[in-house]
Amino acid sequence: MMACLLEAPLRISVLSEVTATSRHYVDRLFDPDPQNVLQGVIDMKNAVIGNNKQKANLIVLGAVPRLLYLLQQSSSSLELRTECAVVLGSLAMGTENNIKSLVDCHIIPALLQGLLCSDLIFIEACLRCLRTVFISPVTPVQLLYTDPTVIPHLMSLLSRSQHTQEYITQIFAHCCKTPEHQTVLFNHGAIQNIAPLLISPSYKVRMQALKCFSVLAYENAQVSMTLVNVLVDGEQLSQVFVRMMQRDKPIEMQLTAAKCLTYMCRAGAISTDDGCVVLKTLPCLVRMCSKERLLEERVEGAETLAYLMEPDIELQRIASVTDHLVSMLADYFKYPSSVSAITDIKRLDHDLKHAHELRQAAFKLYASLGSNDEDIRKKITETENMMDRIVSGLSESSIKVRLAAVRCLHSLSRSVQQLRTSFHDHAVWKPLMKLLQNAPDEVLVMASSTLCNLLLEFSPSKEPILESGVIELLCSLTQSDSPALRVNGIWALMNMAFQADQKVKVEIVRALGTEQLFRLLSDPDVNVLMKTLGLLRNLLSTRPHIDQIMSSHGKQIMQAVTLILEGEHSIEVKEQGHSNVKLQLAATFCISNLIWNEEDGSQERQDKLREMGFVDILHKLTQASDPNLCDRAKTAMQQYLA
Repeated sequence: MMACLLEAPLRISVLSEVTATSRHYVDRLFDPDPQNVLQGVIDMKNAVIGNNKQKANLIVLGAVPRLLYLLQQSSSSLELRTECAVVLGSLAMGTENNIKSLVDCHIIPALLQGLLCSDLIFIEACLRCLRTVFISPVTPVQLLYTDPTVIPHLMSLLSRSQHTQEYITQIFAHCCKTPEHQTVLFNHGAIQNIAPLLISPSYKVRMQALKCFSVLAYENAQVSMTLVNVLVDGEQLSQVFVRMMQRDKPIEMQLTAAKCLTYMCRAGAISTDDGCVVLKTLPCLVRMCSKERLLEERVEGAETLAYLMEPDIELQRIASVTDHLVSMLADYFKYPSSVSAITDIKRLDHDLKHAHELRQAAFKLYASLGSNDEDIRKKITETENMMDRIVSGLSESSIKVRLAAVRCLHSLSRSVQQLRTSFHDHAVWKPLMKLLQNAPDEVLVMASSTLCNLLLEFSPSKEPILESGVIELLCSLTQSDSPALRVNGIWALMNMAFQADQKVKVEIVRALGTEQLFRLLSDPDVNVLMKTLGLLRNLLSTRPHIDQIMSSHGKQIMQAVTLILEGEHSIEVKEQGHSNVKLQLAATFCISNLIWNEEDGSQERQDKLREMGFVDILHKLTQASDPNLCDRAKTAMQQYLA
């Protein structure tokens, strides 16, 4: 009982004691004697090392503005200014809140100003603190680019010492986030200045230089094309990267070098059949997917590999038979921790919390592997519980996992075989429909693309989807601001209308409404236009359907088709002629369907079309330069002459 009573007051006194000693440290910063101030800063430095509580207290008590003032005062001794930079660096090593407080006190401009001093020890202390502040996720990277003189000055400091090289390259690697940042660094000579550091005696310098190249080259053709021609000590840069991927190198180095070559390859600077890609980069990335590797390495390895082979069927085929990759990825769902981490409780706990990142990476890699080749898709769907895993991925709480799972599903849905078998067996359409209810746009685009495939006429899922009230949903997609969603909505309706029964067709016209149909026929996106015509063609494919739809909406449909045939829509498409021909072809198809002679009512429809000036248009089209269009128009004219 006594012990319990003692507990609380003790804690309070300890707290006030900490605050009192902290206040004492801050008070000494205002001592009139500079020697006492210096000693105060040194004592403060020793007090805060590894002590987050003490750091937070000093920040709350206002130590930062005073330290920054002393750091910037020209009357302060160099030693004092350096010690201030060291203490600030130590305070920055604490929590994210500490960093926020430092940034709010304008530490960045103060330290950047400090770099103009000539003393190397002071410069290094400022850079070390800047590095710590910039690598924090709460620091706006833009602050590095506010003053245009900063980047060139940092480039000039690269030659001063190994420390300046390590800190500056680390700052660049962390603060290069956009194409604009890449351009600024490129224009200030980043490549020439950083390339020699790849053979520095210091591992840390080599590693940070390598990271710089990976962020500079990412989706950047200008940088990638330049890198191909760079020589480091007489050796081609790509060969330096290849050497860094050797198995005896640290994993972090292998992985980052593989990213550099991957990005150069995707930017078109290295061909996909080049030996350094096929024989070195791809196998290195596959090695990173093994369950011997740590979670972060497996995630990064799989995501980079997915990106490397995304556009290239040959790389997909090679990867699919390298080291049992397809079954190795199945372990991503079963073993979040690497084999080596089993004894480490802290690690196990961390890995369980991040297991969703592994699932996301596995789905992405499966999507990339299966995007073209039937045999690979079959191999993926036959991997243990694969379809069940995708289905549960579609309803996970993490949006990134849902997106990756639906990407994977979309990739597999390109297979007629899979649509007829595994997709049907696992009623994949149900979770897919649920996903379409209220998802962000990027998920909607993938999910609706997949739905388009599930609605193809040979897909057994088409019937149950139709019964689930999907038409309203697709019609609402056609009203989206996103062109990709409009295309997918109308595309799915087009697939749905193909060889559909009358009930479905009438329901589509009713739900979409003629006004919306018109809007889509004058859509600025040419793909939307094409798919809408395709929908019209499918709606008007059999006689009874034509008559029923034409009797209720004939005039509007005729007007729409006329609009397109006269080619008065301004499609800002580079191959203007090409797309117009495609549109006119599709429209002419619609006309032929409407006026086919053997059918009842064809005479009235022909007369109606003649009034609207169709015969003249068709006559013009028989002189078209495109042979297909010419033939189509002639066939349609025959109907009038018959």
